[in-house]
Amino acid sequence: MAMQPFPRPLADRLRQLEEDRGTEYPDGYELIYSSRRTLAVQITAAGQVRVRAPRRTSRASIDRFLIEKEAWVLKYLTRAFEHAAPPPPPLPESERRRYMELAREIFTRKAAYYASVMKVTYGRISIREQKTRWGSCSSKGNLNFNWRLIFAPEEVLDYIVVHELAHRREMNHSQAFYDIVESVLPEYKKEQKWLREHGESLWTAV
Repeated sequence: MAMQPFPRPLADRLRQLEEDRGTEYPDGYELIYSSRRTLAVQITAAGQVRVRAPRRTSRASIDRFLIEKEAWVLKYLTRAFEHAAPPPPPLPESERRRYMELAREIFTRKAAYYASVMKVTYGRISIREQKTRWGSCSSKGNLNFNWRLIFAPEEVLDYIVVHELAHRREMNHSQAFYDIVESVLPEYKKEQKWLREHGESLWTAV
């Protein structure tokens, strides 16, 4: 997904709320460009932030918009987490380890394959269960993947791997970044759409 970091004042406030409330807030928002004429922000029931913007809107304009809407964003993010459905019963640790090892095997294989295709390198691979992201790539090239992705379609896993490896050449979500993704997966937007519409279901798969 086209995830962007929150502007500094909003990001700092969310980190403070995390410390005060013990709740994991998202560390960025999904940016969707379209033919609309105005900026809009949405908080999903799962506590994800989406910004819809007219094409060619600058990041500076979007940052100013989010800073202006800070109080609204914080209010409805907090409300979303307060009214969230209770989590499913925890998995037995043995079962969780089994799923995580399966995920490690899958993502290790896919990362090696796509890194060779994209001619990039990477560091270690970690398998996690982060509530607000499916994958990440550190500045040192270490890759993190959410094990619950193993319940998504194969094409979605490919997209996440390519997305994170593309950060080895562009540590941002610029057009240049998405050009890299598209050069490997021309129909990657289908996988973005699947995650938007069905990603929440991965948390109740087991």
